[in-house]
Amino acid sequence: MKTTYLKPVLDLEATGAKIKTLMKQRGITPRQLQILLDFPYVQTIYNWFAAKNMPTLDNLVVLAQVLGVTMDDIVVARMVTVEIDDSEGVEVLSA
Repeated sequence: MKTTYLKPVLDLEATGAKIKTLMKQRGITPRQLQILLDFPYVQTIYNWFAAKNMPTLDNLVVLAQVLGVTMDDIVVARMVTVEIDDSEGVEVLSA
């Protein structure tokens, strides 16, 4: 027997684009954000834009405050269907 669940998955590309858009709307440059977040390199922020990684939870808290939004307004998730075959314990993931 199979059981189907909906599971949220973080969308790195959409989240990076959202951060970039919010920064532009607020007039905040990557360099300014680098200083605010105390990063040694501005590349960390460009990596968010390029969907190479996401801000950590503590950085999301600061980012939300600086951008004047909630963390939910920054992070973009999409739902995927997960089917679990209860008889075999095998998980099948589909988007």
